[in-house]
Amino acid sequence: MKHFTLKELTRSSTAERLGIRNKPAVCEVAALERLVRYVLDPLRERYGRPVVVTSGYRSPALNRAVGGAATSQHLRGEAADITAGSRTENRRLYEIIRDHLPFDQLIWEQGDDTGPQWVHVSYREGRLRGEELRIN
Repeated sequence: MKHFTLKELTRSSTAERLGIRNKPAVCEVAALERLVRYVLDPLRERYGRPVVVTSGYRSPALNRAVGGAATSQHLRGEAADITAGSRTENRRLYEIIRDHLPFDQLIWEQGDDTGPQWVHVSYREGRLRGEELRIN
């Protein structure tokens, strides 16, 4: 992991505030490492600037606390919500991933036509769906 650390992929202010343990098991760490190797590090290289992970791995308790889906790929270490700090820059992240990188799911989250509030991206072993969604 060149540009990202396990600490930033598991950090959660909600977990800290609520006293929730958010420590991934070995299989989730391996999934996070694949997400970084195939998507996040190459994204950072192509983008040329820092990319912030706002949500990576989530323990089941943390996922419930934030209202995450019961089938969320965050639970398996396969997903990250990311931002570059603005909707227009987040649009660039989305387009780089869509046009140049492998992904299982790519979601334009809570935005408008200028760009998403944040980008959700997932990567998993095996067949990638290449699914794009827009959630407003």
